[in-house]
Amino acid sequence: MIYDWLQNIKFIWPENFIFLALIPFLIAQYVKNGKQGKSAILTSGIQSKIPGTFKTRFRHLPFVLRLIGITCLVTALARPQHQKDMSRSEGEGIDIMLVMDVSGSMLTQDIKPRRFTVAKEVAIDFVKNRPTDRIGLVIFSGEAFTKVPLTPDKATLLDQLSQLKVMDDGYLEPGTLIGEGLATAVNRISKGSSKTKVIILLTDGKEDAPPTRIIDPGMALEIAKANRVRVYCVGLGVSEFTEEQVASGVRNFLDEDLLKRIASETGGQYYHAVDKTSLQAIYNQINKLEKTKVEVIRYKQTEEMFLPLVLAALGLLLIEVLLRYTWFKRFP
Repeated sequence: MIYDWLQNIKFIWPENFIFLALIPFLIAQYVKNGKQGKSAILTSGIQSKIPGTFKTRFRHLPFVLRLIGITCLVTALARPQHQKDMSRSEGEGIDIMLVMDVSGSMLTQDIKPRRFTVAKEVAIDFVKNRPTDRIGLVIFSGEAFTKVPLTPDKATLLDQLSQLKVMDDGYLEPGTLIGEGLATAVNRISKGSSKTKVIILLTDGKEDAPPTRIIDPGMALEIAKANRVRVYCVGLGVSEFTEEQVASGVRNFLDEDLLKRIASETGGQYYHAVDKTSLQAIYNQINKLEKTKVEVIRYKQTEEMFLPLVLAALGLLLIEVLLRYTWFKRFP
């Protein structure tokens, strides 16, 4: 981590490092003065040694502090900067509403581990790849509900997608109201400011309406066309089942004719996903068809680093002076 940080340090005036040439000169002068100041006391045949004290052991400390202080000061004169490459994305996004079926049949395991689990994972990846778009989420089973209105806040949307459950954890009635899910999404997206409005409707069934239904798929289609909303329909589920799956009650109620009609008449396309790989390919294709104008702007974030070095140098030199004239003071 420290190595990576140091890798981004740049010196604006590196020629000032020439002043470090003073360091060897100061060391040589210090050694010369030390030799001249030495004295020896001779006795009759016995040379006594003075016991070492804290003062004698650390007598070079003020000079070392002076050298470090000068080094910090010269480094500050070289004007170090910490430069970090940064980037941000700017552009004109589009408005997208994800409409997801959360009916009980989405727990079917013909697509491992479950249809619903795969649908969530692929939708999350799709959202992550649309940095400048406003995206919302509508869910439906026996009724439709706006989980997340159109928003540029991807963190909130991703959090809601990750926590999403079949039947919205019991808050929605059983059934499959494709029409009301589509109409709810059109109502939300029609209020957006973008010129391009797209709905991605994913379901594994057909219209299974309770008596409380208000809008049927035909009416929802007309509403989408009137608001010039392009609808991409995705049918989820395998086309053929094994004997084991049939025995366990797995069925395919997918109304492909309805989904094809909705997609065709709104200018979108219909896709059929039979596994996670094919569903990812579908979302990738939609991602390419509905391109946004994205411009990646790169810049450097620069932080001046000379001030801490100057303060350190002044602090060290001040300590050196205090020690020299107090603890390590020499008397004639």
